[in-house]
Amino acid sequence: MPTNEAILVGEIFGTAILILLGNGVVANVVLNKSKAQDSGWIVITTGWGLAVTMAVFITGWMSGAHLNPAVTAALYTTGAVTKAQLPYYFLGEFIGAFIGACLVFLFFYPHFKETEDKDLKLACFSTGPAIPNTLFNFLSELIGTAMLCIGVLGIFHANNGLASGVGPIAVGLLVFSIGLSLGGTTGYAINPARDLAPRLAHFLLPIPNKRDSDWSYAWIPVVAPLLGGVLGALLYTYILTFMK
Repeated sequence: MPTNEAILVGEIFGTAILILLGNGVVANVVLNKSKAQDSGWIVITTGWGLAVTMAVFITGWMSGAHLNPAVTAALYTTGAVTKAQLPYYFLGEFIGAFIGACLVFLFFYPHFKETEDKDLKLACFSTGPAIPNTLFNFLSELIGTAMLCIGVLGIFHANNGLASGVGPIAVGLLVFSIGLSLGGTTGYAINPARDLAPRLAHFLLPIPNKRDSDWSYAWIPVVAPLLGGVLGALLYTYILTFMK
């Protein structure tokens, strides 16, 4: 079991990598004068899947590489995380996501200056709905995150034997699959830290000619993934109980 210090450091480091590479691929695709501009959704979903894989490989030995408060909530529901560990996971995930978002801003600063579309600039930090609808946007994030956490619990179940080698690749493929199949409605935040901390960075950073940070929507990619993570864990636990 990792120490609280290892949890904090590992989650900061891992989530920063996740956001640098994940939000980085969005910036690479949507910002003006990037050589990857307009390369499309398949590049974004591939980039996010690979970002998850790399972050888990690099920091999994430190903290378990949750990198997502919804995953932490799911593992707490199953008893794999203690109440005393929760603050270290959550704090590390939010700090790491904020750092990653700041790095994206620094890396792509000239391209933010060259981009007029304010919505695209915001998209490099946080998610938003393709069709605004509170109920269905909430359900998209709830179902997507439940699928994520069911997948993580299944991939790392002892009977699979994937934890040390193939596990991170399988989780990356899971996120890739969710993005391809379910991501088009809300941009598949499926991670409160991934959305809220970069949204705060968008609000605070001196991004040239930016829009507001769309705080009216911000609660959905926080609350729905947390509930989805717990729901996924409960459903998976029920399935395991039934199998016995």
